[in-house]
Amino acid sequence: MRIVSADTGGALLTEDYEPVGLIATAAVLVEKPYRTATLGTFRYADPFNYDMSGRQAVREEAFLAVELARKVKPDVIHLDSTLGGIEVRKLDEPTIDALTITDRGKEVWKDLAKELQPLAKRFWEETGIEIIAIGKSSVPVRIAEIYSGLYTARWAIEYAREHGRAIVGLPRYMTVEIRSGKIYGESLDPREGGLFGEIGADTDGIGWELYPNPFVRRFMVLEVWRE
Repeated sequence: MRIVSADTGGALLTEDYEPVGLIATAAVLVEKPYRTATLGTFRYADPFNYDMSGRQAVREEAFLAVELARKVKPDVIHLDSTLGGIEVRKLDEPTIDALTITDRGKEVWKDLAKELQPLAKRFWEETGIEIIAIGKSSVPVRIAEIYSGLYTARWAIEYAREHGRAIVGLPRYMTVEIRSGKIYGESLDPREGGLFGEIGADTDGIGWELYPNPFVRRFMVLEVWRE
């Protein structure tokens, strides 16, 4: 099975490790043996002007996933929203009200569905490909999350090259290495079967350090500076 998935991850942090806003949305094509992406695409957000309610992330994930899926024609699209694997084209208000999620989550999805339900329905009618809200139980979504962390590291390099320094938080349970001409990342969870990713990057003239976030267990902090 060929699966397109999308996720948003990585956050710009203050000196006190407070999140400012999210950085990167990644959409990836994942194929057997489901350990990394065959190919992918990404989009940076403006972390200084970010809607942390979840609306912006889910919307950008859906549109970026559809953009990639139109090119690679997968069997299904997985979105990072834990709604039990329901098809997004079926998310009308009565269906959302029946979901076992918080009232706040229902309000967010009622707002999102105004735009995403027609998108998913139209895409399904054109291609037969479902967009399902499956969340972190999906391995391809987790791989997309790892790639969002890789693109966050690349954003940090680009930001540090211009501004001198950047501090970013990576997605949960992942590590990165900044190598010559590339950034490599992998899951730190041994139960995930060795999920990993790699992207190209201009890494010349950059110093970096990776360490645990002292306030949030399971998350690593990446500091990057211009040398």
